[in-house]
Amino acid sequence: MGLNSPPRESHAVPAPEKQEENVTWLVTEFVLVGFSNLPDLRTTLFGLFFLTYLVTLSGNITIITIIQVDRTLHTPMYSFLAVLSLSETSYTLVTIPNMLAHLLMESQAISVPGCRAQMFFFLGLGCSHCFLLTLMGYDRYVAICHPLRYLVIMRPTVCFCLGALVFCSGFSVASIETSMIFSSPFCGSDRVEHFFCDIAPVLKLSCSESAGKALAIFFLSVLVVLVSFLLILLSYAFIVAAIVRLPSAAGRRQAFSTCAAHLTVVTVHFGCASVIYLRPESGGRPAQDRLLAVFYTVVTPLLNPVVYTLRNKEVRVALRRTLARSRGIFK
Repeated sequence: MGLNSPPRESHAVPAPEKQEENVTWLVTEFVLVGFSNLPDLRTTLFGLFFLTYLVTLSGNITIITIIQVDRTLHTPMYSFLAVLSLSETSYTLVTIPNMLAHLLMESQAISVPGCRAQMFFFLGLGCSHCFLLTLMGYDRYVAICHPLRYLVIMRPTVCFCLGALVFCSGFSVASIETSMIFSSPFCGSDRVEHFFCDIAPVLKLSCSESAGKALAIFFLSVLVVLVSFLLILLSYAFIVAAIVRLPSAAGRRQAFSTCAAHLTVVTVHFGCASVIYLRPESGGRPAQDRLLAVFYTVVTPLLNPVVYTLRNKEVRVALRRTLARSRGIFK
């Protein structure tokens, strides 16, 4: 279906309680506008996004594989990094394949249940990233401030329980927000001004008054992002205080280097989350929102494996060791 053609009957059904002369159409299927305003660039965008997606998948799978096969990386810090890479892979699977398919096809339709599922997993993984980065900050705090008790405090059972809590919390928040958005039917327009089902463009299509829902979701997003970020800042306040007390300059450099990659990822992730979701007027500028969304759904997942590979000496050494071992096997 073309984007400018009239809505089909499969997209909406008339509300039975309305009279014939004043029909309200209840939406049963959405049309993702995506990049329809750039028809001449769709093939170019597909190639660019597809290449970036392949690099992102390769980078995250490489990190997971290295951590799995190299015993020197079997520590809580790198276990959390492997979980982050797996979560990033799942995060991209929620939106990018669908976006790539829509760039090639005439139809950009998605059912309301499909839209709800996409939003639930996108928000769940996004919130889980915030909590997981907070947990990784706590891990660095224990490693640097309590090195002698590190393996006792961060023993496997504790790490497993903390990891489970991270994802349970993230998907609980997503469940609340998604339920609020889809608690009432959608009517009128079926056009979602985005390339995936995000909060603001979908909420605008709700039949009921959405201002109260938007405000509640805004404050919940603030709570998730702000609490996570403040806990990370608290961890690093103790870390910096412990590092400056180290007598050796080499020891201070090594301690800072173990935190550099995590701090870089934290800055990018929370910066994007703040720009996108901590704006009360979010959704007012669809073209700008789509451009920002490309950054945090396509570019940001690419940065994480690059940052952790280039900025982490142990990962680089393990990668070279794994490649050398692989070459030896195939000779």
